[in-house]
Amino acid sequence: MTTITDIAAALGITPSTVSRALAGSSRVKEETRRAVEKKAKEMGYERNVVASNLRKGASSIVGIVVPRIHREFFSNCIGGAESVLNQAGYNVLICQTIESFESEVKALKTLKNYRVAGVLLSHAIESRSGDHVKEILGNTPLVQFDRVFPDLAGAKIVGDNCDGAFKATLHLIQAGYKRIGTLAGYMSSQAYVERLAGYRLALERAGIPFDPSIVYENTIVRETGYEAGLKAIEAGCDALYSSGAFNALGAIDALKEKGISIPDQFGIVGTANEGFTALINPSLSTLGQHPFEMGQAAARAFLEGSTDTEIIPMELIIRESSRKH
Repeated sequence: MTTITDIAAALGITPSTVSRALAGSSRVKEETRRAVEKKAKEMGYERNVVASNLRKGASSIVGIVVPRIHREFFSNCIGGAESVLNQAGYNVLICQTIESFESEVKALKTLKNYRVAGVLLSHAIESRSGDHVKEILGNTPLVQFDRVFPDLAGAKIVGDNCDGAFKATLHLIQAGYKRIGTLAGYMSSQAYVERLAGYRLALERAGIPFDPSIVYENTIVRETGYEAGLKAIEAGCDALYSSGAFNALGAIDALKEKGISIPDQFGIVGTANEGFTALINPSLSTLGQHPFEMGQAAARAFLEGSTDTEIIPMELIIRESSRKH
């Protein structure tokens, strides 16, 4: 790699002059700065961001850690955060954990080594507490979003999970479904705990007894949603509130396999308005979480140094899968 010393030797000036010129210092003449920039481009010089951050003890990079980049929800969160951070002069470094605790630890250590200015974090499902975050990041500013640990210091940007699940379950009740189960996700995650609470609250308000045997935990992907869907059919359910989108898709697979008509015989409402939910047949009723706005809010919290919790409302989007004829 071309170094500052190489550029200096080519121009017959000192490395310190090259360094100041590339940094835009006013101590360097305009003519010299232009010559340095031209020669650096000719020689293929690339700035060593890590070394620069170590020298300055500061960074213009913000790390974003998400469970899965390909999920539309998280990609929109990233897009929202980036739109705010770029405007403020920051770049982003994105890491994904694929729901692995070990990968989350590695990602946080990498970002710490890069001396990032801050971290926006949505936890992997395998993470059980925020202890590792405190140990790794130390005083690095942290904003948690979507999946958070309440006892971990710093700002938190979350969806109104309880209210969203309440609205979704109440909609199924009002549509005339009688035995409503739920694909409940992982109880190690606060978001899924709150969605289960909203589901229970809707049943309670309608005078329907809560039946733990039709609560299907640990179902956040299509395959486990399919398995839970088969169990729900066997248990006599005629509707499901799903805490996600991909697990709801799996449940629909199970219903179609068994020849059960949606929504006439069975209703379903998911969470997270992934793009496919409007395209499948029948289209999936869902809760919109406004992920772009969530990402923007997380970025603003970092820029403002906020330690507050901000709750983003969820929107019930009624489509064919719960619109009983």
